[in-house]
Amino acid sequence: MNTPPLYRQLANHYLDAIRSGTLKTGERLPSIRLMMEKHAVSLSTAVQVCRELEDCGVLEARPRSGNYIRQPDTAPRPAPIALAPDTRAYVGIHEQVCAVLKASQRATIRVNFASAYCAPELYPLKTLQDHMIKSLRYDAGLLGAAGSTCGNSALRNVLARRALASKTHLAPERIVITNGATEAINLALRAVTRPGDTVAVESPTFYGLLQILESLNLRVLEVPASAHTGLNLQALQRLLQGAERVKALIVIPNLQNPLGSIMPDANKARLVKLCAEHDTVLIEDDTYGDLVDTEQPLSTLKHWDSTDNVIYCASLNKTLAPGMRLGWISAGKWHDRVEMLKHAQSRGCEALSQLAASEFMRTPSYERYLRRLRKTLTQQRQQMSEAIIRYFPLGTHVTNPQGGTLLWVELPRRHSSMTLFDEALKAGIQISPGDIFSNARRFDHFVRMGCGAPYSPRIDEALQTLGRLLQHQG
Repeated sequence: MNTPPLYRQLANHYLDAIRSGTLKTGERLPSIRLMMEKHAVSLSTAVQVCRELEDCGVLEARPRSGNYIRQPDTAPRPAPIALAPDTRAYVGIHEQVCAVLKASQRATIRVNFASAYCAPELYPLKTLQDHMIKSLRYDAGLLGAAGSTCGNSALRNVLARRALASKTHLAPERIVITNGATEAINLALRAVTRPGDTVAVESPTFYGLLQILESLNLRVLEVPASAHTGLNLQALQRLLQGAERVKALIVIPNLQNPLGSIMPDANKARLVKLCAEHDTVLIEDDTYGDLVDTEQPLSTLKHWDSTDNVIYCASLNKTLAPGMRLGWISAGKWHDRVEMLKHAQSRGCEALSQLAASEFMRTPSYERYLRRLRKTLTQQRQQMSEAIIRYFPLGTHVTNPQGGTLLWVELPRRHSSMTLFDEALKAGIQISPGDIFSNARRFDHFVRMGCGAPYSPRIDEALQTLGRLLQHQG
């Protein structure tokens, strides 16, 4: 007689406790973290236990609270996922993401495929260091002065001038420098929403965004996106025409994370118009735009904005230096509120990094650096993609993004990325399992793979190891 898998044994353990009355309706189930500790199981096993109990109709997830026991005959069944938006509220994604990140921190990592950053040696660190030294020599009291809430005026001028190349008009005095795009998006959401409001996102999307949304107590709806054209506009239109008011939509139109998609210009124009017609604020994250493999910058959503309904957010974290944590937001008619929120939340950003970045970005050397970086990343993505197809099981599909550091890998459906995540950590390899990029739990057979490091024998060996682990799953 075959022994049931461990997750099913544990699920049956909890089902027996519920049927016997040991666990009663309304009581809280142990968290994923406590379940891992109590039963000495992996993250993927604990997550699968909760899924099994949800499928049995005895578990209910509550926002920012946890999983609770409910009567089986009143429990809702998960809705089938098609092209229609997922209309369930986001619950519990923060705990799952944190569990993945903490498990990675506890492990000894030899090869990290979970990072969206470039390898440190690809960034112009020596040049930036030289600009910092010059800035301190020019202004010895720089570190002793508090900067403006909106940020250094020289950097804001440089950013506004560079935006012109993508036909985007940003007024320097309406730009606020932030601690990366994370703070920019956080400010945008706080400026235009209140707890309980509904926000739409692409699906899949960056897990950090899902954590922000949950922390702000926002109800979130998923709109399907593809690796070819990005957000599904038909699905979005159906959502906006529904009974529920969608206060804001967050989109990464150029090199979407994790899909790597680029939204066609016609879709960008239609999206901006659609959101304006339904009074839905459009929040654009353009963090990856400068990594697109074209000499001519791609248009932004802000370029198509004639009603001041687009809030533009971006960052230098992926293109220049992650350690600087430099991002920015151009909030248009919400500028005053964003400036107030920025002052209340974190005051102005550190000045030295802003000066160094502005000095470098105003020179022709910056464009030459970007061209070299794009060329290097193109080669690294190609090498990684070829190796994945070579080593992973037959039926694996890999996206072909036109820029950036990421590949979105679809495994044959019999494989689980959460199981692969656990097994890979034991081998010193870190990956990003697909489940953390959505609350809909339909991406477990996907993996996001970072290509920011130059291809090497160590990377090749790690990909071979992942391939063997997947073969053992099958």
